[in-house]
Amino acid sequence: MLIVVVSIVAAVGVLGVIVLAAMRSDSAQGSALTLVLAAVPVPVLVGAYLWLDRYEPEPLRFLVAALVWGAVISVVIAGSLEWLAQDALGASQRTLVVAVAPVVEELAKGLFVVLVVIWRRHIVGGILDGLIYAGLVGVGFAFTENVLYYSGAYSGLLDPAITGVAGTSSVFFVRGLLSPFAHPLFTSAIGLGIALAVITKRRWWRYTAPVLGVAVAIGLHAAWNGSALIGGARVFLLTYFCAMLPLVAAGIGLAAWARTREQTILTRALGDAAGRGWLHPAEVHWLVRLGDRAAARRFAAKVAGPDAAKALHAYQQACTEMAFMHDRVLRGTAPADGIQRVHAHLERMHSWRPFVVMPPVSWSAPVGPVPPSGMSRTAPPSGTLR
Repeated sequence: MLIVVVSIVAAVGVLGVIVLAAMRSDSAQGSALTLVLAAVPVPVLVGAYLWLDRYEPEPLRFLVAALVWGAVISVVIAGSLEWLAQDALGASQRTLVVAVAPVVEELAKGLFVVLVVIWRRHIVGGILDGLIYAGLVGVGFAFTENVLYYSGAYSGLLDPAITGVAGTSSVFFVRGLLSPFAHPLFTSAIGLGIALAVITKRRWWRYTAPVLGVAVAIGLHAAWNGSALIGGARVFLLTYFCAMLPLVAAGIGLAAWARTREQTILTRALGDAAGRGWLHPAEVHWLVRLGDRAAARRFAAKVAGPDAAKALHAYQQACTEMAFMHDRVLRGTAPADGIQRVHAHLERMHSWRPFVVMPPVSWSAPVGPVPPSGMSRTAPPSGTLR
């Protein structure tokens, strides 16, 4: 159902963005330039979030839904509320940009993370999950907003003194090259707050963290817009270099720490699981570090072919999901059906285990000879764990 809804909304949204770009730029060349420039930062930003999401990848349909929500639904919600504030309530342009837009846009974007937690609470199991969902929503929102800005610059709606390719390029330099991270950064504060509320055991923090996250997102957004609109070029550059870049660096550091923490959690939880007899202790080495996991799959492919590598990958993912949920159960932060989910992951692990070829205990990637390809999975080399 989600895939159908997302597909329909995405199709309508893509068509709407194309029509919007054509109408505002008032030319086929301007429309094409607008869409291309708006899309430039998207693969880089999405790739960065997918790189962070390697241990326990989020369901692809939810990741796509986050992008679609940001690019279509949140834009419609925020745009409608901004229009209402301007036309019905008479808000000035300055009030709209500094006070109204940060509030309605961040609430519209953050609503997706709230719905994910309500709908599928178990898939938000840590800080990184909240950052990824919120960040992807921000990427989608920035894409559509950039289409509006670039097409307006091309046609002269933003500044009649600078139009065409020159006007569009100048706006692209600021929004697409200097600050493509702005919207993902703002909304990440909401994702962080909601994730903390999910994983904490403190009742008061469950209510405080999301509110604090929303407040920080709105505050950062308002300060950014205000520096550009009110302070002029000097204040904008000071804000950029003294505030935005350090915040981006802090966000990258937080994401890197969260991913390192996932490796620590995985090691601890798998060690506990091995102590309970759920898997062989020697397997833990090939299930924790991403480099070792990949080396083990390469070994399986050379020993028993690509199907063995696929089976090992499925086994590794099942072990990872089991370990993270097992850790949440041990810490008392799992959803109500956490124990049942651990058992379900164990069943998946055991269903894949007969088809898994692990490297020998003494094998260390990438040093040492690899057994010849084509060796049967039912007859692993001596010392191989089955």
